[in-house]
Amino acid sequence: MKTKSIYGARISLFILSSFACVAQASTYAYVANADSADISVFRLDETSGALAPVQTLTVGGTVMPMALSPDRHTLYAALRSKPYQVLTLAINPADGRLTLRHASPLAESMAYISTDNTGRYLFSASYGGNMLAVNDIDAHGVVGEVRQVIKTGPMAHAIRSAPDNRYVFASVLGADAWLRLKLDANSGQLQQDPAPAYALPAKSGPRHFVFSPDHRFTYLIDELDGKLHVLSFDSTSDKVKPRQSVSILPPDFSGDKPWGADLHLTPDGRFLFASERTSSTLAAFRVDKHSGLLTRIGTWPTEKQPRGFNIDPSGQYLLAVGQLSPQMSVYRIDRHSGTLKSVGQYPVGHNPNWIEMVKY
Repeated sequence: MKTKSIYGARISLFILSSFACVAQASTYAYVANADSADISVFRLDETSGALAPVQTLTVGGTVMPMALSPDRHTLYAALRSKPYQVLTLAINPADGRLTLRHASPLAESMAYISTDNTGRYLFSASYGGNMLAVNDIDAHGVVGEVRQVIKTGPMAHAIRSAPDNRYVFASVLGADAWLRLKLDANSGQLQQDPAPAYALPAKSGPRHFVFSPDHRFTYLIDELDGKLHVLSFDSTSDKVKPRQSVSILPPDFSGDKPWGADLHLTPDGRFLFASERTSSTLAAFRVDKHSGLLTRIGTWPTEKQPRGFNIDPSGQYLLAVGQLSPQMSVYRIDRHSGTLKSVGQYPVGHNPNWIEMVKY
């Protein structure tokens, strides 16, 4: 009887501990501030959308693109001032604070970094160097030396592995091309296809892209013409097919030229958001889950020159920064309509440009 009581007490303690862990789950946001040479860390309250400052980490260089490891325990941050480096930063799940583990060389000033889906390789794209590159990542999540450099057309802008990790795709703004490269998962070597996976009209300027949660579609934003493209990808035949192109510009756009920047899907894939820097706006679209096609919901003003923004892992909040604004805006995403409602603004550093978010 005594044994049963002890066993029951242990079960009760385990259940209470589990509930405590759930109750204490936290979401953290990381903001790269290029001209302050630091990263701002915030804790997000999922109930109210309020942010609490956690840390400002000085990194000693022009920090811009960042990427999370697949296990979400490491943040990689690229410095675009010499010496060109990528920082391996450990995330403390208990409080979200960052600790520098290592600084590794990059092949050039990189506009974009990402990892493959196993976390063994770091990919990077150089706008000024007209190249893509691969660095090793060791078993402890630390970035190593540059292992491969691939020359591209002018202004390579983004690079990401496909969801199945067989291919890596890259946008080259000056060549109006979306490239496909075969990934050797054992060696980390990339082999570029002779022709682009998708060739865009002249002066489109393809920039960032994301894959749908069901892996059937890719959404690609242009920098130069204010367009957003829907592409379908048949993994059986490895063929890319254009499905739709829509404008990200507000109806009353009056600028000299479009200046598309970033795009993100909600985790459930129902809504897509895109930022436009000339008008300093965020455009929202509803995604048809069967066809992947987009229907415009509306446009919202945001921080001045919004180069970067992101959506929290719960899909409830969108955080946006502007390169010419000293603050970050938080918006609640309506789960039914996809509309945005401002819930707060918070001070950040100078030239904030990139946001990553993680939940523990």
